[in-house]
Amino acid sequence: MTHPFELSQEIELGATPEQVWDAIATGPGVDSWFMGRTELGTSAGDSADLTMMGHTQQATITAYEPGSRLATRTSEAPNGQFMALEYLIEGRSGGTTVLRLVQSGMLGDDWETEFEAMKAGWPIYLETLKQYLTYFTGRAPSVATVFRLGAGGPDAVWKTVTESLGVTPDVGEGDDVRLPDGSAGVVYYANLPVNLGVRTDAGLYRFIHSGTARGDALVLGHQNFAGRDEQAAWDAWTAERFG
Repeated sequence: MTHPFELSQEIELGATPEQVWDAIATGPGVDSWFMGRTELGTSAGDSADLTMMGHTQQATITAYEPGSRLATRTSEAPNGQFMALEYLIEGRSGGTTVLRLVQSGMLGDDWETEFEAMKAGWPIYLETLKQYLTYFTGRAPSVATVFRLGAGGPDAVWKTVTESLGVTPDVGEGDDVRLPDGSAGVVYYANLPVNLGVRTDAGLYRFIHSGTARGDALVLGHQNFAGRDEQAAWDAWTAERFG
């Protein structure tokens, strides 16, 4: 049985509407703050595809208004499920821009768990967008994505993750950390036991726990803007610590 849903998020960004548009309406732009790889067309009716861990979610651009509005929609599944996404851009005085995101559609039987996961997930992605526009705007990243199903319960997973960063599970925004490769970083987003975001001089790093209801998965979504391909290193780190 399907269930309709809608959620909205809003964030003020220290960037121009043109810079925000490039970050949300081009493949390289989205790759700089979201997960996986995104391919976007340049007009309504073109494709908008997200590829992550070997799976591609196909969608179609339903609105394309440069500098102000972008909307996409997936095809409707046999059971009626679909996902629609809309970005609304509004320039403000002083060189800032407000970005409003509206996600809607039809979810399946476990709609409440899915909805809560999306509601908890978007804030860290929007904050990552803000970090990208502040520190790395216009730079293309090397993307590393790792998904480890059954990594463990939240307490055990976060104990391992935070110990690897040289902190404790009560870590907060602004705290200094050190990545396993020795890179110094700072926490830009902390919402344990759900997710944690770290910024270094070279990139943006996200650690996400899905929750027990969604398989106790650990998800890593990292962008390195210094030209280093870190996929193999993070695959090895995850395999060593989570089996």
